[in-house]
Amino acid sequence: MKPSDELVELIGPYLSRQRWAVRGDTDLAPVEILDHEAILDSTPALLWLLVGAAGSTYQLLVGLRPEAEQVPAGERDILGTVSGPDGPLVAYDALIDPELSRLLASRVVEGGLPEDAHVRSVGAEQSNSSIVFDERVIVKFYRRLQRGVNPDVEVATGLDRVGFNHLASPLGVWHRDEYDLAVAQEFLAGGTEGWALALTSLRDLYACDDDDPAAAGGDFGAESRRLGEMTAKLHLALAEAFGTSPADTGEWLAEIEPRLAGLEAGDLARARALAGRVTGLDSPGPSIRVHGDYHLGQVMRTETGWFVLDFEGEPARPLETRRRPWPALKDVAGMLRSFGYAAAVALADRGEATPELAERGRSWERHNRGLFLDGYLATPGVEDLVPQGEAFDAVLAFFELDKALYELGYERAHRPEWTRIPLAAIDRLLTGG
Repeated sequence: MKPSDELVELIGPYLSRQRWAVRGDTDLAPVEILDHEAILDSTPALLWLLVGAAGSTYQLLVGLRPEAEQVPAGERDILGTVSGPDGPLVAYDALIDPELSRLLASRVVEGGLPEDAHVRSVGAEQSNSSIVFDERVIVKFYRRLQRGVNPDVEVATGLDRVGFNHLASPLGVWHRDEYDLAVAQEFLAGGTEGWALALTSLRDLYACDDDDPAAAGGDFGAESRRLGEMTAKLHLALAEAFGTSPADTGEWLAEIEPRLAGLEAGDLARARALAGRVTGLDSPGPSIRVHGDYHLGQVMRTETGWFVLDFEGEPARPLETRRRPWPALKDVAGMLRSFGYAAAVALADRGEATPELAERGRSWERHNRGLFLDGYLATPGVEDLVPQGEAFDAVLAFFELDKALYELGYERAHRPEWTRIPLAAIDRLLTGG
């Protein structure tokens, strides 16, 4: 089954509604069908499409059912209606359809899945789409593709090889030509995402009568320290699996420069001065393979400890950049920024952003930053991966600024009402607040 002209016309507007698409607020038509396969040529039908749009490549998984059949889909999931041999067909994201999801997963999971496996979408808006089967297997389908090995597959396999046990076991990969399309892993049943745990802690703090985050019933401090320890072990394992290389501060500055352009003139000068502190450091520390998009939403707490998820990196960055070695403090900075985001989001959810509560949130952030760093730096061996003294502060500040600038660009494109969060962080970094 070749995709019809009617279907192709629907793809651009459909992509413009997806958070995982570039320029998500713009119609991405015209699109080009680069490759296709009719995985199921019946009713329902299932099409696999490789689509080019606005300089990016996307994987689309399209289901087709008669209009009369109920498809439990939201507006974002529907492409539209096309003509079929026996009447109109609804075209939709196949991953919302349990029958089609099971069929797709059988291409990924080694040994396949039971035909009656229970199907559940993870539901979060991400750069990929994840489906859980029988609460024991999770299959992640990549949306925006780049030629070559996906870091998510490469890094997880490398870590598994050196015995790092704080990640879900790989269970299969779906390749096609030069692309990694999907990966299957053990599902960490009973685990709770770090982001959810942090928000619970903050809600408790905002609701209690004590300003001290350590005194609140939902104190996150012990978990932050454990998370720091696990992060250090992750970096030691990455260094073992992929080696180390000399740091190149000139490369860091070249990478941050395009994002600096988004600042006002006064802030731009101060940001360049802050970033420039890394120039000429005698010992900036080695570079290693890193997670690349490390935050509270990428870690999970189970009864056996913390686990790290999703090594895809920041999908908006080129594949070459995501696979490039970086200082371990790039990941550390990402997690520290996540503590700040959690405090701001929990306060916004409360709907009562008084100065007193805002300062309570900042206290929570400082408390958990400190304990995370304590756990990280106390881990034997990690001292060989990070700079010491003033160099540590300069490199960490550089990557916190880099991350905040990345967040600012993302929020301006997707959630303009949230730009205040990275802007406040940038202001604190530049003023020393």
